[in-house]
Amino acid sequence: MIRLILLRALLLLAQLGLTLLLAPLLPGIINKVKALFAGRVGPPVLQLYYDLAKLMAKGSVYSRSTTRVFLAGPVVSVAVGVTAALLVPMGSTVAPLSFAGDLIVFAYLFALSRFFTVLSALDTASAFEGMGSAREVTFATLAEPALFLGLAALTRFSGSLSLGPMLTSAGRGWMVAGGPLALVLTGWCLVFLVENCRIPFDDPNTHLELTMIHEVMILDHSGPGLATALYGASLKLWVLGALVVKLCLPVRGAWWLDWPAFLICLALLAVGVGVVESIMARLKMQRVAKALIVAVLCTSFGFLMLLLQA
Repeated sequence: MIRLILLRALLLLAQLGLTLLLAPLLPGIINKVKALFAGRVGPPVLQLYYDLAKLMAKGSVYSRSTTRVFLAGPVVSVAVGVTAALLVPMGSTVAPLSFAGDLIVFAYLFALSRFFTVLSALDTASAFEGMGSAREVTFATLAEPALFLGLAALTRFSGSLSLGPMLTSAGRGWMVAGGPLALVLTGWCLVFLVENCRIPFDDPNTHLELTMIHEVMILDHSGPGLATALYGASLKLWVLGALVVKLCLPVRGAWWLDWPAFLICLALLAVGVGVVESIMARLKMQRVAKALIVAVLCTSFGFLMLLLQA
């Protein structure tokens, strides 16, 4: 019993430590790939670490219209990212925090983060930030069904209501149900892009207020507040990327094989995002809804196929 508790504690510390330490690497990999496609040297992979350190050393400027609600958005985003990271089994078969129904908690943790981010943006009384908040919430209402239908499909396949057994069974079940799992994976990849505000749904590098979505929501943050918001975004990229990777990565049960494979696949996912952002343009607003409907259809058909297989 004591040995099991110690192993769970070590797993929690290892997974949490790697998540907190390596999450800012993913945006750096994406930006490096985009720079290479454009024929530029680009920023170093560790650029976000330098930016975070610089911002933490600066002061903050606050609008007169803001209240304490304005400070809650970045803090909640980091807290949600850390908590959600403990619910996903990254380099093992068991998550540090695992219980029946944790998939519901996982999904609504990010809804909670979005809620506080929107409140923080609206607290500035800025029309631009209100516009970005409206678009963020609209996209989320279309992405959420795709996420839940994918979770329902994995629940049907694995017979479990916990993320750990669900993702482990899916990673090992591609020979049995490759078609339905491929549909779920396609839908979740679209959810991954829209939730992290990446092309083709949003351009994280744009500076045009009329086209920004997530970036305009943190436009008034500065100094440590902006650093916290950027770090929270990198945590979200890491955790949702882990969800996509674990869906298609078979687990062997040996940590010295599973952890390197997980980290390599997560880096390859970041490379894939960089390639997509290099060869595609952002979709027009009216086409974003159609792309998200495709994600919903993919996960729903995957769910129906798994029901029919029974």
